[in-house]
Amino acid sequence: MPIERYMVPGEMEPVSHYCHVVKAGDFIYLSGMVGMKADGTIPSDTVSQFEIALKSIDTCLRHAGGRPDQVIKVLVFMTDITERASINPTRQRYFGHHKPASTLVEVKALVDPRMKVEIEAVAYIGE
Repeated sequence: MPIERYMVPGEMEPVSHYCHVVKAGDFIYLSGMVGMKADGTIPSDTVSQFEIALKSIDTCLRHAGGRPDQVIKVLVFMTDITERASINPTRQRYFGHHKPASTLVEVKALVDPRMKVEIEAVAYIGE
Protein backbone atom coordinates (compact mmCIF):
# COMPACT_ATOMS: atom_id res chain seq x y z
CA MET A 1 0.00 0.00 0.00
CA PRO A 2 1.56 3.31 -1.04
CA ILE A 3 1.86 6.03 1.60
CA GLU A 4 1.72 9.67 0.54
CA ARG A 5 2.51 12.63 2.78
CA TYR A 6 1.30 16.15 2.07
CA MET A 7 2.29 19.59 3.22
CA VAL A 8 -0.69 21.68 2.13
CA PRO A 9 0.08 25.14 0.69
CA GLY A 10 -1.50 27.98 2.65
CA GLU A 11 -1.84 25.97 5.86
CA MET A 12 -0.04 26.77 9.10
CA GLU A 13 3.51 25.47 9.21
CA PRO A 14 3.70 22.45 11.58
CA VAL A 15 5.11 23.27 15.00
CA SER A 16 6.91 19.92 15.15
CA HIS A 17 8.06 17.06 12.93
CA TYR A 18 4.88 16.07 11.09
CA CYS A 19 2.94 16.73 7.89
CA HIS A 20 -0.62 17.97 7.44
CA VAL A 21 -1.97 14.80 5.81
CA VAL A 22 -0.98 11.18 5.36
CA LYS A 23 -2.81 9.12 2.75
CA ALA A 24 -2.36 5.37 3.14
CA GLY A 25 -4.28 3.37 0.58
CA ASP A 26 -7.95 4.31 0.91
CA PHE A 27 -7.47 6.15 4.23
CA ILE A 28 -6.68 9.82 4.80
CA TYR A 29 -5.27 10.78 8.20
CA LEU A 30 -5.50 14.49 9.05
CA SER A 31 -3.15 15.90 11.67
CA GLY A 32 -4.59 18.01 14.45
CA MET A 33 -5.66 21.40 13.11
CA VAL A 34 -5.98 24.39 15.42
CA GLY A 35 -7.67 27.77 15.34
CA MET A 36 -4.62 29.68 14.16
CA LYS A 37 -4.61 31.37 10.79
CA ALA A 38 -1.61 30.85 8.49
CA ASP A 39 -0.45 34.39 9.38
CA GLY A 40 -0.19 33.38 13.04
CA THR A 41 -3.24 35.20 14.36
CA ILE A 42 -5.54 33.43 16.81
CA PRO A 43 -9.07 34.70 17.48
CA SER A 44 -9.97 34.91 21.15
CA ASP A 45 -13.24 32.95 20.95
CA THR A 46 -13.73 29.20 20.65
CA VAL A 47 -16.24 29.30 17.78
CA SER A 48 -13.92 31.33 15.53
CA GLN A 49 -11.03 29.01 16.36
CA PHE A 50 -13.19 25.96 15.61
CA GLU A 51 -14.22 27.44 12.25
CA ILE A 52 -10.56 28.03 11.31
CA ALA A 53 -9.56 24.51 12.40
CA LEU A 54 -12.47 22.93 10.49
CA LYS A 55 -11.62 24.94 7.38
CA SER A 56 -8.06 23.60 7.63
CA ILE A 57 -9.39 20.05 8.01
CA ASP A 58 -11.49 20.58 4.89
CA THR A 59 -8.64 22.08 2.87
CA CYS A 60 -6.28 19.25 3.79
CA LEU A 61 -8.93 16.57 3.26
CA ARG A 62 -9.72 17.85 -0.23
CA HIS A 63 -6.00 18.25 -1.04
CA ALA A 64 -5.66 14.49 -0.50
CA GLY A 65 -8.75 13.70 -2.59
CA GLY A 66 -11.37 13.36 0.13
CA ARG A 67 -14.75 14.91 0.95
CA PRO A 68 -16.55 15.66 4.23
CA ASP A 69 -19.00 12.78 3.74
CA GLN A 70 -16.02 10.38 3.70
CA VAL A 71 -14.84 11.35 7.19
CA ILE A 72 -15.31 8.32 9.42
CA LYS A 73 -13.74 9.55 12.68
CA VAL A 74 -13.30 12.96 14.30
CA LEU A 75 -11.40 13.76 17.49
CA VAL A 76 -11.92 17.20 19.06
CA PHE A 77 -9.78 18.58 21.89
CA MET A 78 -11.14 21.56 23.84
CA THR A 79 -9.65 23.46 26.75
CA ASP A 80 -13.17 24.19 28.07
CA ILE A 81 -15.66 21.41 27.39
CA THR A 82 -18.53 23.58 28.62
CA GLU A 83 -18.27 25.38 25.25
CA ARG A 84 -19.14 22.20 23.35
CA ALA A 85 -22.61 23.37 22.40
CA SER A 86 -21.20 26.54 20.83
CA ILE A 87 -19.25 24.60 18.19
CA ASN A 88 -22.04 22.18 17.26
CA PRO A 89 -23.82 24.45 14.72
CA THR A 90 -20.58 24.85 12.72
CA ARG A 91 -19.93 21.12 12.88
CA GLN A 92 -23.50 20.29 11.79
CA ARG A 93 -23.28 22.69 8.82
CA TYR A 94 -20.02 21.11 7.71
CA PHE A 95 -21.04 17.44 7.98
CA GLY A 96 -24.74 17.83 7.14
CA HIS A 97 -26.56 14.50 7.48
CA HIS A 98 -23.26 12.60 7.61
CA LYS A 99 -22.36 11.67 11.19
CA PRO A 100 -18.80 10.36 11.66
CA ALA A 101 -17.73 8.53 14.79
CA SER A 102 -16.48 11.15 17.22
CA THR A 103 -14.63 11.74 20.45
CA LEU A 104 -14.51 14.99 22.43
CA VAL A 105 -11.86 15.44 25.10
CA GLU A 106 -11.15 18.31 27.45
CA VAL A 107 -7.44 19.03 27.75
CA LYS A 108 -5.50 21.29 30.09
CA ALA A 109 -3.76 23.12 27.24
CA LEU A 110 -2.83 23.01 23.57
CA VAL A 111 0.50 23.89 21.93
CA ASP A 112 -0.15 27.65 22.34
CA PRO A 113 -1.89 28.89 25.50
CA ARG A 114 -4.24 31.07 23.41
CA MET A 115 -5.60 28.02 21.58
CA LYS A 116 -8.92 26.57 22.72
CA VAL A 117 -9.67 23.83 20.20
CA GLU A 118 -7.93 21.26 17.98
CA ILE A 119 -9.49 18.81 15.52
CA GLU A 120 -8.10 15.71 13.87
CA ALA A 121 -9.89 13.32 11.55
CA VAL A 122 -9.71 10.14 9.49
CA ALA A 123 -11.47 9.63 6.16
CA TYR A 124 -12.07 6.51 4.08
CA ILE A 125 -12.16 7.15 0.33
CA GLY A 126 -12.62 3.57 -0.89
CA GLU A 127 -15.88 2.17 -2.18
